[in-house]
Formats: sequence, C-alpha cells, structure tokens
Amino acid sequence: MIAWPRLVLFGDSITQFAFEANAWGSVIANKLIRKCDVINRGLSGYNTRWAKLLLPRLIPDAAEKPVAITIFFGANDSALKEENPQQHVPLEEYTENLKCMIQYLKSINVPQDRIILITPPPICEPAWEQQCLLKGCKLNRLNNTAGLYAKACVEVASECGTEVVDLWSQMQEGGKDYTVYLSDGLHLSSEGNQFVESSLWPILEKKLSALPFMLPYWNDVDNANPEASLLQASS
Repeated sequence: MIAWPRLVLFGDSITQFAFEANAWGSVIANKLIRKCDVINRGLSGYNTRWAKLLLPRLIPDAAEKPVAITIFFGANDSALKEENPQQHVPLEEYTENLKCMIQYLKSINVPQDRIILITPPPICEPAWEQQCLLKGCKLNRLNNTAGLYAKACVEVASECGTEVVDLWSQMQEGGKDYTVYLSDGLHLSSEGNQFVESSLWPILEKKLSALPFMLPYWNDVDNANPEASLLQASS
C-alpha cells in the first residue's frame, strides 16, 4: 500500500463539520490533493478532557505520526458549568489538557512546530441563546468566557512552541462585526469557514510546501515501461 503523508484535523464539531461543501477542511484538503491526505477527526460535542484520552488511540505511535496536526478545542470546554456541566472543563484543566496533548505528540516525534492550536471562535450570545431555548435550556456560553479559553490556548502555544491561530481575537479585531462568521452563534457560517481557511492555510503551506507530488504526472509515465515508472515512484 502506498502511504500518503497525513494532516490530521483534531477537534470538536467545528472540525467535524469542516468537510462540508466549501468548509475550511475541504478547501485545505483540495489544496493538498496528491501531496497529503487530510484526515478529519472532529468529534461533535467533545472537550479536551475526552480528547486527551483519545489522542493516543487515534495516533498510537510514531509510525502513525502526521506531518502536521491541528488541535481545535475550547468551544465546549468553555460552556458554563452551571448550565452545561457535561461539556464544561475548568480553565486550568483545559490548559493542562492542551499541554498534555502536545507532550504526547512530541513523545512520538511530531515536531512542536507541526502542531497548530486553534482557539475557539467568539460567541454571538443572542443567536446562541435562541438555539439553547429551542432545546429547552438557558444560554450556556458567553463570549467573554470563550475569550478566557482562547487566551489560555494562545499562552499554551507560546509556552510549548507551537503555532496558534487565535480566531477569538482575529474575528473581533478592530471592532468588526464578527457575527457574520457564525451560523448559529457558535458554529461557522460560510464566511467563518473562509476566515478559518485563510488564517490556517498560510501556516500549513509554509510547513507542507516541500511535500512531493505523489506519483508521477501522467505525461512523465514511460509508456514503453509504465510499470517501472510507477513502481519506482511508489517505493
């Protein structure tokens, strides 16, 4: 079997939905076709407490290590404890969970500069409150609280030497109307998907640009001996 390099997208629902049409993950996957497989490991509703336990099972050893990985959690961790204890993770634990995942990846020889943390995006409280009311519950997330988790994520990246995309800050930079980036107050709209892709792609492009094109271009295959061309390229 020919092994393609792998980029792993690890996160919650915002990652799980990233392979929808024109969403951020599918656009990146399209840009990396025949260079890298983009593996979606988004788990809707999950937090870092559970992600920390699952990561060694998703990437069990150095033989399975990706060429890069995004870690995109915090939208559920930052849920209010009194309204959503199932998903809530205290801020200090969230910080330690991120560090634990980074240390695990480093232990299987994933370089720290190939680990990319992504902060939770901002919350549009009125829109998300409507979603909560439809489910029979109270507003269970606040933008300022999400901002604390985003800040902690950025600090972990700085301390551990990883890359970071600070969506919470960048989407609100200069007082711009960040609500256009959200479909329901929490998840990404089409504009939000474009924002994530345009923020993440320059980092990935810099790190993965040296990856070779997998298998020869069609016009480089030797028609007189195609087997030799293809087998040599795949060995």
